[in-house]
Amino acid sequence: MDNEELYQKLKERKFILSGPCVIENESMIMNLAENIKKLTEELGFTYIFKASFDKANRTSISSYRGPGLEEGLRILERVKKEFNLPLTTDIHEPNQAKPVAEVVDILQIPAFLCRQTDLLVEAAKTDRIINIKKAQFLDGKDMIHPVNKVKESGNNKIMLTERGSMFGLGNLVVDFRQIIDMKEFGYPVVMDVTHSTQKPSALGGTSGGDRKYAPYMAKLANAVGVDGFFFEVHENPEEALSDGPNMVYLKDFRDILESIK
Repeated sequence: MDNEELYQKLKERKFILSGPCVIENESMIMNLAENIKKLTEELGFTYIFKASFDKANRTSISSYRGPGLEEGLRILERVKKEFNLPLTTDIHEPNQAKPVAEVVDILQIPAFLCRQTDLLVEAAKTDRIINIKKAQFLDGKDMIHPVNKVKESGNNKIMLTERGSMFGLGNLVVDFRQIIDMKEFGYPVVMDVTHSTQKPSALGGTSGGDRKYAPYMAKLANAVGVDGFFFEVHENPEEALSDGPNMVYLKDFRDILESIK
């Protein structure tokens, strides 16, 4: 499936972006991709595999970031070839856009970076689908500006993602009006279910969160007409190297997906 066909499919059918927060090791990635693909196929969702090769926005300088660009893309390419899955991953710097686009179908712009003009422009130039995550400090209506940066750079294959707004210090709240407002732009809108349960930097050197809210976030987003759902999933989140408190267990993922089917 080429990029145009994939984007058209995402506009027509509910889809799932899912995988672990970060690439921890190759066997873990292959196992999650295989299991989530089987599950989403059984339930009739379009599925895009997600994992980060580098988490450049970790709270602490000593936190695990991932295997890096070269090794990360090698592992992601293996996922694509063995399971015939479209892929998404984060980019943090403009010079990452071109090499990542050679492997990945959807370039994801992290929420904190959604105002970075050079990053958006270079991502747009790849002609891949661009998923812009809404910053925790922006109103949904203000996402028209990142949208226009991509669109005016020659790329109209755009998605927007809601991932919660800052509510006091170290806490997020989801205002579902943001999804409604962003849908008015005419692009697919994604609910980042698991990051919306996050409590940034709440555990000192790492972020906290509470995955018990994830099923409710998904159902609420479904009720306001979201187009896609973003879930970070792990076999054992308690041992995850990034974002463990808000990732959902693989064993619980079927029940969550069935609740929004």
